[in-house]
Amino acid sequence: MKKTYTGSCHCGKVRYEADIDLSEGTFKCNCSICSKTRYWLTIVKPDAFRLLEGEEDLSDYQFGIRNIHHLFCRQCGIHAFGRGNIPDLGGKVYAVNLMCLDDVDANELVNAPVTYKDGRNDNWQTPPSETRHL
Repeated sequence: MKKTYTGSCHCGKVRYEADIDLSEGTFKCNCSICSKTRYWLTIVKPDAFRLLEGEEDLSDYQFGIRNIHHLFCRQCGIHAFGRGNIPDLGGKVYAVNLMCLDDVDANELVNAPVTYKDGRNDNWQTPPSETRHL
């Protein structure tokens, strides 16, 4: 069941709301940026995401084929969410960093299904051989 969560960066300049059903699944990826930022994400459609504050405090980083905007707060550096246009996920999406949700209960996270992605090898359909570090 969808629930509205609030999220923010560390300093609080970037704040958002997202309607998320954690039972629909979450993702951990071994690509270079997800590994280095320890990103644990869930995907939501644009109508389920509302940026409340901080558009002017966001910096954008892109690499590779540049279909994802890896956004982070220019004040504290936290990657609270990203956005992109990913045809395999249905087009425009937001990637919400679950660790930036301010009002999520630890038990909700523990019970959320996790799918592992082998982004390091651009093998998105098969999990990486090792996931314990993710």
